[in-house]
Amino acid sequence: MTPAFADPASSSRPLHVVAADALEPWLEAQPVAVAVWLRDSGFKAGLGEVKLIPGAGGAVVAAVIGAGTAKARARMRFGLSKAVAQLPAGDWHFEGLPEAQRFEAALGWLLAQYRFDRYKPASGMLPGLKCPEGVDEARVLAMAAGEFLTRDLINTPAQDMGPAELEAAFLALADRFGAATQVVSGAFLARDFPMIHAVGKGSDRPPRLLSLRWGTQGPSLTLVGKGVCFDTGGLNLKPSAGMLLMKKDMGGAATVLGLAQMIMQLGLPLRLRVIVPAVENSVSGRSMRPKDILTSRKGLTVEVNDTDAEGRLVLGDALAWAAEENPELLISMATLTGAARVAVGPDLAPYYTDDAAMAAALEAGAVATADPVWRLPFHDAYEPVIEPGIADLDNAPGFGFAGSITAALFLRRFADHPRYMHFDIYGHTPSDAPARPKGGAGQGARAVLAALPALLGI
Repeated sequence: MTPAFADPASSSRPLHVVAADALEPWLEAQPVAVAVWLRDSGFKAGLGEVKLIPGAGGAVVAAVIGAGTAKARARMRFGLSKAVAQLPAGDWHFEGLPEAQRFEAALGWLLAQYRFDRYKPASGMLPGLKCPEGVDEARVLAMAAGEFLTRDLINTPAQDMGPAELEAAFLALADRFGAATQVVSGAFLARDFPMIHAVGKGSDRPPRLLSLRWGTQGPSLTLVGKGVCFDTGGLNLKPSAGMLLMKKDMGGAATVLGLAQMIMQLGLPLRLRVIVPAVENSVSGRSMRPKDILTSRKGLTVEVNDTDAEGRLVLGDALAWAAEENPELLISMATLTGAARVAVGPDLAPYYTDDAAMAAALEAGAVATADPVWRLPFHDAYEPVIEPGIADLDNAPGFGFAGSITAALFLRRFADHPRYMHFDIYGHTPSDAPARPKGGAGQGARAVLAALPALLGI
C-alpha cells in the first residue's frame, strides 16, 4: 500500500487539537452546544482522546482531539495518530495544531494508515488528512513510503521471503528508480564471499549477495543490511520460542531498503550503494559447524564458536566489500544481538560510531523525525575478547557481557573505515502503539535521512 494525504482542494472537516492545559479557555470560545456536549461527554483532552462533534441534524461536522500534557507527549510518540482509528471516513484537516507538532502529527497519520493485508484483506475506509501547512509533503510521504516497504518485508513470513524473494524485492526497488544492480551467487559467492556462503550453504534456498547503485554525482554513501531471511540458529539450534520472530532477522536489510527508497524518492544529490547479503541459516549436512574456522573476504580468519552468531559473519564479508571502495560514509544495520534489547529495549535503536560529530548529527535527526536512537561505545578495552588465539577473530566470545558491543567491534574490523556507523536494531514493535502496529518496524532510517545533510554536506 502507498501512504497518501487528502487532496488539498477537497472538502474537509476540522479536527481541533486541544492541549489539556488549554481545554477550558478553548471550550469557553466554542458555541454553547459544543461546549456542553464535550463537557457532558467527559472530554479531558488526554493525548489521542477523540470526540466527534455533531451538527444540528446529527451528522458529524467536526471533531476534537486531545494533545494531552507536555509530559504525556514526551512519553508517547505519534499520540495524535490515534485519531485515524476513531474518525469516520472522509477528509479532515487539523485546526489549532502548533507548528512545532505538525511534522510528527503528519508523519504519524501516514504511518497509522499502514495495513499488512497480503494474507487477510483490510476492511473499512480510513479517514484522510490534508497535509498541515508548513510540512514538507514530499519528504514526509517519502519517509512513510520507505517505512511501509520495511514493514512489508519484515512482516512477510519466511516461506514467502527467502533469499530469492528478498532478491526480487531488491531488484524491484532498483528497477523502480533506475538503479544498477549486481547479484553474486553460486561458485562466485563461495570464492569471493566465503563467510556469506558458509552461513547460507546449509539451506536448500541458496545464498546470494545483492548490490544496488544509484546516483552519479555528489558524495558517496554505502548502506549494508543484514538479510538473514530466517535464522534457525544452525547446528546451535534455537529453542522454539527463540525462533518465533526469526522472520524478522532480515530487518537490517529491510530497513536499509526503506532508507534507500526515501533517498531515491527524494532525489538526494549523492551516490548511493546498497549491499545486502541474503541468506537463510538452516540445519542440514552442509551446515557450518561449531569450531569451524572461516577465512573471510578480508583475509581475517574467524572461529565459529556459535552458528547462531551468523549475522556478523555475513555482514563481515559485505562490509569488507563495501570498504574496498572507501565511501565517504558507511552504515550497517542489523537485527544483531539480544544484548541490545536488554540494554535499551525495543523502542530505541542503539548505534555505534567513533565520530562525535556524526553522533551529534544523527541525534539531532532522530529528535527531528521522532526516530529515537541511543549511542553505545566501540569500547576498545573489549577488543581482546573477540580474539580467540586460534584464529584472528571469534564470532561468539564466551565473555558473558557487552554482547552488542563485542559484536559491533567484530564488524568494525571488517568495515575498517573512519566514518563507519553501525545500528543494532530490533525491527519489531512487540505490541500495538500509535502509528506503529504490532509487527515489523524500521528503526534509525528517518534519523539517518535527516542527518545526511550534516553527515555528507548535501
